[in-house]
Amino acid sequence: MFREINGLPSHILVIHAAVVFVPLLALLASAYGLVPRWRPRLGWAVVGLAVLTPIVTWVSTETGEALEEAFQEKGFDPALLAQIHEHAEYAETLLWFTVGLAVAAIALLLVTRDDRPSRLPSWLPLLLTVVVVALGVASLVYVFLTGDSGAQAAWGRVL
Repeated sequence: MFREINGLPSHILVIHAAVVFVPLLALLASAYGLVPRWRPRLGWAVVGLAVLTPIVTWVSTETGEALEEAFQEKGFDPALLAQIHEHAEYAETLLWFTVGLAVAAIALLLVTRDDRPSRLPSWLPLLLTVVVVALGVASLVYVFLTGDSGAQAAWGRVL
């Protein structure tokens, strides 16, 4: 299921969604927390991205593992396989940061709703904003590290 789409490695096709959605979630969720007047306009976008981003990141990770297995089966160069393994490790970390960011973003949305329970601590939105921004920065760093290591493995010896 995760190996090919129309004869091409699935990973090559689906990673583009993660490369776009992870930074979008990080930036929009951070903006939602940091700029309260933007919340009415950003809320639904943040919810949508918080649902979709972990899914596409997981699919990207699964398709990457399928591609790595195909390379191992074909006996690719051990140095290249080591680069791919490093890329996979970054991707696994990115997945967890993305899941955490999505959960924190949804929690922030829930505690900043107009109809939220008044018994919530007043410091909770600030704390969740700090968590969202921190996880957003970590996600941005790891989307870069993952993408760069994958691009180096794929194209570093070509040009």
